[in-house]
Amino acid sequence: MDIRIHSSLDEINPADWDRLNQTTNPTLSHRFLSALEHNNCVGEKFGWVSHHIAAYDESDTLVGAMLLYIKDNSYGELVFDWSWADAFHRAGLPYYPKGVCAIPYTPATGTRLLIAAQANADEVCSHLFDAALQQARQLRLSSLHWLFTNETDTRFLEQHGLAIRLDCQYHWHNQAYQDFDDFLSRLSSRRRKEIRRERRLARESGLQIEIVNGHQANTQQLLDAAHFYQTTYDKKAGLATLNHGFFCELAEHVPETLLLIFARDSDRTIACAIFFVGPDTLYGRNWGCVTYIPNLHFELCYYQGINYCIKNGLKHFEPGAQGKHKISRGFMPSETWSAHWIAHDAFRTAIAEFSSNEKRAMQAHIEILKEKSPYKL
Repeated sequence: MDIRIHSSLDEINPADWDRLNQTTNPTLSHRFLSALEHNNCVGEKFGWVSHHIAAYDESDTLVGAMLLYIKDNSYGELVFDWSWADAFHRAGLPYYPKGVCAIPYTPATGTRLLIAAQANADEVCSHLFDAALQQARQLRLSSLHWLFTNETDTRFLEQHGLAIRLDCQYHWHNQAYQDFDDFLSRLSSRRRKEIRRERRLARESGLQIEIVNGHQANTQQLLDAAHFYQTTYDKKAGLATLNHGFFCELAEHVPETLLLIFARDSDRTIACAIFFVGPDTLYGRNWGCVTYIPNLHFELCYYQGINYCIKNGLKHFEPGAQGKHKISRGFMPSETWSAHWIAHDAFRTAIAEFSSNEKRAMQAHIEILKEKSPYKL
């Protein structure tokens, strides 16, 4: 098997890459990932340097691949290891650079070891994993991190001795609801009334809701999406890494994957929520607003998303990382996983012990959260 390192997704044929994406997750598509590269959303500026690993068979056919970014920071990963970096620093050891296998800025669970349907999965996974370790040693990386891994990849990486971390997100699942009222009917009376109240207060603001996919989005709407994305980071902390060019490229090449929900006041757009659409899952990404309206965030980011899933037959809605407040709005605790290889022997042992203890605590925490379910017993 021929292992090659690619400094850009453009070095890999898009159709060959997408054949490996058997789940058809839109954020794992060649168009999505290459749009990040084309528009400098990743790269040296933000510390996500592409170093992707690909496996080719004897006929030069792509049979496996693994995203790999060399990073000089921990920003945009959403599996937090700042305390690990601090511990390395206090010990006089460099934590950066490190290697990360993840979809940049996207906390969506999925395949991280991409394998062709016709290939021997165990064999190709082993080659990709060994190649990743070889690159880590050659580049003197402190560590390798596979983030938001699915069950198959988590099990493979755990069997190869990596420390496994457990975390929690909040996901909505479509129980064949006929409409939004049918969804509400499955909730407790208290939660049903509170959601109706939140939606009523949002409507009473007089705003108009406009739902636009990539096919329909015009130049101004794409500019607005980038602007509202930027405003979120201007008001809070962090860096706005996605940009107008990125949204334009998605709208041009994979318009079916982009969904924008706007709130308009007369002739002025005051808020926008950004989603990505897969065959059976809606992924919430970001939102921004210029005027505070009570409950508008819940309406645009959660209730409109749920309604979209019901109307379009999507089975799942992943609205992003964190947020226990999502439980009362119908999103239930869901496990998320990551796997970590540490080069330093002592830190590898310490982090493995930490991850094991953290996993037990998180499992207990998730069970407590499930007891807060808004659904009828």
